[in-house]
Amino acid sequence: MDQASGDRARFEALYAAHHEAVARYALRRTASSDDAVDVLGETFLIAWRRLDDVPDGDGARLWLYGVARRVLANHRRGAARRELLLTRLRAEFAEAAPERHGAAAEIRAAFARLSGEDRELLSLTGWEGLTPEQAATVLGRRAATVRVRLHRARKRFARALADEGVDVERYGARAVALAEGALR
Repeated sequence: MDQASGDRARFEALYAAHHEAVARYALRRTASSDDAVDVLGETFLIAWRRLDDVPDGDGARLWLYGVARRVLANHRRGAARRELLLTRLRAEFAEAAPERHGAAAEIRAAFARLSGEDRELLSLTGWEGLTPEQAATVLGRRAATVRVRLHRARKRFARALADEGVDVERYGARAVALAEGALR
């Protein structure tokens, strides 16, 4: 038996002998079965990569528990970082929300009245921050065509905003950015 076949056979035996115990360990320490499956997968991925470090016999189960414990700690730290980021982003979005400016419903209605093509073009340039040339690549159009269509879409959006009673002069270039928040 060559080295690769031997490693595979050893890993398969390790998994067969201990995956249920490691799964139970993870299930008791996570909020969901999906999280437990992630921990189980990562634990055995590490075991595969470090197969030479895995002890034989019952020591293997204890080693796997130690790996699972560290994987769980990493998951918790990641979840805490994501929660902090989410809290910060919510605060930033609340600050920029169009409700502060009193025109959320009107902006939403004006944007909804535009054609799908106009909405996509304004979204790509206004929300995604793409240049007309980059938007042309995304849309599979020539850059000159996109520039003309973007100009016309902005005019139609300004008219739709005015029809909804939004003071276009007050919002100017910010109207598209405000619509982004209104559509979230």
